[in-house]
Amino acid sequence: MRILLDGMGGDFAPHEIVKGAVQAAAETDAEITIIGDEKAIRKELKKNKYKGDQISVVHASEQITMHDTPVKAIREKKDSSLVKGLNMLKDGSGDLFISAGNTGALIVGARLILGRIRGIDRPALASIYPDMENRRPGLLVDAGASAESKAQNLLEYGLMGSIFIEKVWKRENPRVGLVNLGAEESKGTSVTKDAYQRLKASGLNFVGNVEARDVANGVCDVIVCDGFVGNVILKLTEGVCMTIFSLVKQAIMENFKSKIGGVFLKSQLGKLRSDFDYEEYGGAPVLGVNGPVMKMHGSSTATAVKNAILRGIPYAEEDVVGIIKKEMLEMDTIDEE
Repeated sequence: MRILLDGMGGDFAPHEIVKGAVQAAAETDAEITIIGDEKAIRKELKKNKYKGDQISVVHASEQITMHDTPVKAIREKKDSSLVKGLNMLKDGSGDLFISAGNTGALIVGARLILGRIRGIDRPALASIYPDMENRRPGLLVDAGASAESKAQNLLEYGLMGSIFIEKVWKRENPRVGLVNLGAEESKGTSVTKDAYQRLKASGLNFVGNVEARDVANGVCDVIVCDGFVGNVILKLTEGVCMTIFSLVKQAIMENFKSKIGGVFLKSQLGKLRSDFDYEEYGGAPVLGVNGPVMKMHGSSTATAVKNAILRGIPYAEEDVVGIIKKEMLEMDTIDEE
């Protein structure tokens, strides 16, 4: 297994990226190639006292920043760590590419360099979403790759998300739900109504429409929506969680009695916080392109990098991309008949 890691992507690159790679190397025998400013990366490897041969460095003279326009950056910054990593994945120099860099550039680059899987109209960003009822992660597709989606796209999101959960997380017959205004089949826009019928006839374990208030309660394993809705759900959830934890902290620190109570609650609050911590899950897969690609949060620390590597390995090992290709080919065959 050969992991390609964007050494210059993210707010804390390259030091947190390198540190996470070193931590991952201690827990897996996968080869890790860090792409970016060789001098800076080797300096960080030295700081982390890494002396093994499991981690290698490929130099890239350019860097795509968070402020770069995605299409322009991909076309003009050919020697950037992001573009170079995607090209290495394409030519077989690696089995999985991971980046915490510019999300738009990563999705555009994956689509232009790797190409879309035949039958997939729009690739999707699949984000981890906490299932508080079962204390395990769900998968939200799409999390922001496409602001607008057609009914067929929503069907594709459900299919790809279902395959990912089944093969990578080993969850049999995952439940697929469509985010809507209400649970009734008649609710929603013309697009969601059409998508409902397509998902219902797809052979997936489709549980119907789900309301946003229920997605954290385990009503489904794959949460299907367009990128606009998905991104709003993620950011609203993040904001609400941050506010709640802040208020709880204020309440605990209010007086001596509440501080004593906080001591007893500390471990339980820590477990609850970890359920909402993206670093525990590492990265989000980009689904629908011809190669395993994962996106980490822009502010990922070494822990997130390590977990992205370790949790990303099954994505490549289980040939999720190949299975999606096969399923889309079968779908095309059925449509032709």
